Amino acid sequence: MATHSKDYDFSSIEPRWQSFWAENGAFRAEDASPKPKYYVLDMFPYPSGAGLHIGHPEGYTGTDILCRYKRAQGFNVLHPIGWDAFGLPAEQHAVKTGTHPATNTAANIDNFRRQIKALGFSYDWEREINTTDPHYFKWTQWIFLQLFERGLAYVDERPVWWCPALKTVLANEEVVDGKSERGNHPVERRALRQWVLKITAYAERLLADLKHVDWPDSTKRMQEAWIGRSEGAEVRFGLENTGLDDLVVFTTRPDTLFGATFMVLAPEHPYVDSLTSPEQRDAVEAYRKQAAAKSDLERTDLAKDKSGVFSGAFAVNPANGQRVPIWIADYVLMGYGTGAIMAVPAHDERDFEFATKYKIPVVQVIEPADHSGNGEGHPELPYVGDGNLVHSDGYSGLSWREAKQKITADLEARGKGKPTINYKLRDWLFSRQRYWGEPIPIAWVNRADYETIAASGQVMLPAEPVSYEADGTTHYAVPVPASTLPLELPEVESYLPSDSGESPLANATSWVDIWFNPATGASAPKTSDRPTDGTWFAARRETNTMPQWAGSCWYYLRYLDPKNSAAIASPEALQYWGAPDLYVGGAEHAVLHLLYARFWHKVLFDIGLLPFDEPFQKLFHQGIILGEDGEKMSKSRGNVVSPDTIIASHGADSLRLFLMFLGPLDAMKPWNPQGIEGVHRFLLKVWRELVDAEGAASTKVTDAAGSEPEELTTLLHATIKKVGEDIEALRFNTAISQMMIFANALQKSPAISRDSARAFVQLLAPFAPHIGEELWGILGGPPPVQATPWPNYEASLLETQTQKLVVQINGKRRGEITLSKDADEEAAMKAARELDNISGHLEAGTIRRVVYVRGRILNIVIA
Repeated sequence: MATHSKDYDFSSIEPRWQSFWAENGAFRAEDASPKPKYYVLDMFPYPSGAGLHIGHPEGYTGTDILCRYKRAQGFNVLHPIGWDAFGLPAEQHAVKTGTHPATNTAANIDNFRRQIKALGFSYDWEREINTTDPHYFKWTQWIFLQLFERGLAYVDERPVWWCPALKTVLANEEVVDGKSERGNHPVERRALRQWVLKITAYAERLLADLKHVDWPDSTKRMQEAWIGRSEGAEVRFGLENTGLDDLVVFTTRPDTLFGATFMVLAPEHPYVDSLTSPEQRDAVEAYRKQAAAKSDLERTDLAKDKSGVFSGAFAVNPANGQRVPIWIADYVLMGYGTGAIMAVPAHDERDFEFATKYKIPVVQVIEPADHSGNGEGHPELPYVGDGNLVHSDGYSGLSWREAKQKITADLEARGKGKPTINYKLRDWLFSRQRYWGEPIPIAWVNRADYETIAASGQVMLPAEPVSYEADGTTHYAVPVPASTLPLELPEVESYLPSDSGESPLANATSWVDIWFNPATGASAPKTSDRPTDGTWFAARRETNTMPQWAGSCWYYLRYLDPKNSAAIASPEALQYWGAPDLYVGGAEHAVLHLLYARFWHKVLFDIGLLPFDEPFQKLFHQGIILGEDGEKMSKSRGNVVSPDTIIASHGADSLRLFLMFLGPLDAMKPWNPQGIEGVHRFLLKVWRELVDAEGAASTKVTDAAGSEPEELTTLLHATIKKVGEDIEALRFNTAISQMMIFANALQKSPAISRDSARAFVQLLAPFAPHIGEELWGILGGPPPVQATPWPNYEASLLETQTQKLVVQINGKRRGEITLSKDADEEAAMKAARELDNISGHLEAGTIRRVVYVRGRILNIVIA
């Protein structure tokens, strides 16, 4: 054992124990074990150039405490870590500096790894993964092929933000008021070919299976709202003098059909060009251009002033044959529903505002059941409640529920509608026009070659071909064989997108334009002669890359068997570890990450790869550590605190304790630099009480039985009980409070037995593992401390000999008494009479009844 200074020298002790854990594989999870398994998963970080700030380790500290506790309880614990390392920030750095994104990413990972190890987290580093590692993204690409073969991946033209000045596609969050966040350049909407994943095919299961997971109710509600299941009807409106098929809308309230006084189309609706009258052409085009500069969030902002333009065309209401004007308005999005709505201004606030502005008729067709509505049918405000139908020929007087069913049935009988379930959920836009992402393992060929490839039977193709048209030619998607994965990124001269808006990969012509053998996956640059052996075709590789979401959709599975080159994970590993027992991460990922991961997981379950159909059984969201100014930490605000600074000044254990002591793990808490002094003093107090000036156990620590006061023994067992229960419930702040209470009692105690001291150190070690290991060794325990079973408490020591009773007069609290736990009603009444506040009431009335519940209340009923 190394020598020790008078006080706890964290600067030397912490690195020494970190080296010990690493050299001895202290946190290595066993691939199979007779022990019960426990799999704790952290949402893995994106390794940014800024490194960690003190908010990042909050959740990691909580899970680390739990893992160390579970190991001491005898569990085989899997606690892995990795890096979500593809994505936009690394690419932007490459654009600015010209360095390969891999270079910057590797440097960022090295820094993150150093910081995380300095905090003493008990990760199994042998299972470390990196989404940019070809050995990893090989399986991301493999999963994409499974989706492709099963018809769950297709291509479609979708609008994206394009910045001509920056020559790049921008994400929605990078566009502010129609300009790029970087450089403040004007942006425009441009339709680009995109890969789309058919997540809507799983909408019902994604919704229904939420009842099987232990997640925060708020997160479930957010998932439900995003999926947005609604029951209603598809209604078909005929179109005047166009030759077009009926205009189809979805509505949850077909009972209000008689109140539909206008239609609204999204500016992008494919019917707009054909519907618009010559007189309205210029106005409609000007409006569409204006709408194209707005984000979806801006367009659907309920507070904004509604705008629109009349198309000059009319539809026919199938309920009453009335002509209905068709308007174009940007508050309707093409990505939701059918991109068209029937507007019922009398019963919808948004439609009412629009109708009022443009002087469109408002016809009330629902009134409250008590007839308190405006019987004239022209309400001054929209009525959005339930009620009975009015001004609805043949249906007036029916309740809205009855009318909804009857009107839908009548529409169906006439071929003008049908009952429908609709989802707000849209298919997942999977393409990125970026370089730094997983290449999509697809090659494009012409129709004749596709038919030849399909006829060969050597390539797995979807039942319906995936294709797109460009320059008068139809291109067909052919998969790169799974046996040849990974498909790696080529070197490029520039990380800017091409002039066409395609990703930088489009400029790598020798990689893109190839001779391709789809049966073997072999390829050669098209600049060379076509190979003569086998069947080779002229092809063009897919130039879009996958979004950052892709690598994070399934990473929890790779941790189970990270070095497996033949499968995502072996059947044995999947069966043994199963789903994570606890998943901890930020609430900012409460919707999309969880939704996408569940979708991919269910596909893998359906093909027989996985033995369980939900990826995350129990979920917990840690809160946010705010800056001293009460704002979210960010470099731009200048309120970021680096963990390196705190570790240098107070040690990793002090930082860990303080992060947990700030408040409940799921709460939002401001950073307070003065507060860390308190937890640091607590650690010094424990050290000084248990260690002497020479670095040995203090003279207070004795081997003599019964040497410590009985009240200290009782408090220790209460602390064992409290800390264990609090760790299980993730109530780390109250567990620390209880240990502080014990440390104060220890300071006042003349002695403590070695066994009691060691038991307390075991409680402290998951929270402050470095000082825990050091004290454990000084007290004679073999390292690591987690290898020794967690201490048990004696329940009999915690049984109190007294009880507290609330005393009530006629059900109203009037006082409290303490008496023997075995006291009967007579003794309780005697003690109650001695209270001035009780005796006065008893003298003023007659006792009618007494209710005595041992340990709870004494209620005296008087009259």
